[in-house]
Amino acid sequence: MNEYKVEIENTFRACRVVNDSGEVTASIVEMNLEQLCHGEVVIRVHYSSVNYKDALAVTGRGKILRRFPLNAGVDLSGVVMSSTDTRFNEGDEVLVTGCGLGESHDGGFSGVARVPADWVVPLPRGLSLFDAMVLGTAGFTAALAIDRLEQNGQRAGQGAVVVTGASGGVGSVALDLLSARGYEVIAMTRKPGARDYLERLGADRVMNYDSLLEDSRPLRSAQWGAAIDNVGGPVLAGLMSTTQPWGNIASIGMAAGIQCDTTVMPFILRGVSVLGVSSANCPMPRRLHVWQRLVSDLRPSRLPAIEAAEVTLDDIPAVCDQMLQGEHHGRFVVKLVV
Repeated sequence: MNEYKVEIENTFRACRVVNDSGEVTASIVEMNLEQLCHGEVVIRVHYSSVNYKDALAVTGRGKILRRFPLNAGVDLSGVVMSSTDTRFNEGDEVLVTGCGLGESHDGGFSGVARVPADWVVPLPRGLSLFDAMVLGTAGFTAALAIDRLEQNGQRAGQGAVVVTGASGGVGSVALDLLSARGYEVIAMTRKPGARDYLERLGADRVMNYDSLLEDSRPLRSAQWGAAIDNVGGPVLAGLMSTTQPWGNIASIGMAAGIQCDTTVMPFILRGVSVLGVSSANCPMPRRLHVWQRLVSDLRPSRLPAIEAAEVTLDDIPAVCDQMLQGEHHGRFVVKLVV
């Protein structure tokens, strides 16, 4: 039983994105509950996190938001202030990731959020509100990718697992989770200075992308058993051509582009599978399953090693610029509760 007693605040601060005649800008504003999107559950937000999608939304460099004005932030953890849905009570600790949060519905960069009850996940036992956002959307996505790989038969001992974009949020958590599961892990990155960080998270080897990009043949020497790809574009094509027979690739991101020039040869000659990972619209039964795995057999073993910088609401615009410039590794956790 939670001992929280939460009072609904008259006003609170939020990072709100507006579109003024095609110019998208974000600013920190004062809001009240009536200005938020509708939902059955009102949450006092304690923490959120800054994800690549958030950076695109806040800076206006990506077409992420489907309506304006809107509070950014695709995830949150906090405490229920009120609920008209009987599944949740005042004082319950909860989290929300994806589901349209921070895209079509006011998001987590706000002192208070109001969301549909069907989006809300009870905080798994043994996970703090802070650690829930060290993981956040990135950690959930990494765990969902591993769940997809293993559902399709991937196991430790069947070859190394390559993680591209390894120093980012999803990549950082994926390294930790895979290593803890006994997989041999290869971290791929463009950042030579990230080697020590990646090895602390469990990487057995650290590589750049040269070997993937220097040869465009559709089928090459098989080098690894599986991959979690955060990059897309030619990197994904290179992974397809170098994955071992019956290996799996979890496709998560498209930072290098949406085009993937390849052939069917890896699929029909090697049985390679490319598995799509869409954490935003993950069905609730699977969402609950994956969060439960994150406190059981997929529990991070090196969570403190995932560099999680705690920032404030006022820091968000600068943090988003920094993220898009590739000048970071690890996670940014936004503290909303004073």
